[in-house]
Amino acid sequence: MKTQHFFIDLTQRPPRSFRVRLGNYVILARMLDKGRATLAGKNGEYIYNSPTDQHLVKFLGFDPDALSKELATGKGDGEILAWVQAHSKTLRAPWEIEAWSAYMDKRAPDTDAETLAFFAEHLGRLSKTREDIKTFFEFGELDDYVSFGGKA
Repeated sequence: MKTQHFFIDLTQRPPRSFRVRLGNYVILARMLDKGRATLAGKNGEYIYNSPTDQHLVKFLGFDPDALSKELATGKGDGEILAWVQAHSKTLRAPWEIEAWSAYMDKRAPDTDAETLAFFAEHLGRLSKTREDIKTFFEFGELDDYVSFGGKA
């Protein structure tokens, strides 16, 4: 039985949150949404294999171009998760995956002045009052919300 192609239209709604876990990995479900939408020409302003996606790619050591080819076959999330695990150069223990996902969920721009300035500038474009936004995932979720008509 041939798998039904399912593509998401990211010109109509955002991809899944960075925080949605697939195989206990943050970022992966969102990356799959962006990959599927890109294949369909419906990615809007979302970028497959973005700098955020690259954190996952580097953590696991898989080829994002090969992943895109797998997505083009129409496989579902479970099948793609199995592919990612089978094609990752770095095998990760469950505790490593949990620790990495927890770290990424709380990752904030506290590394250097340039990163802090970039974060503050881009956050200021979304909202002048949202001082509660501290992490990259919170920023991304606010950006998704505002991009589709929400008020920050």
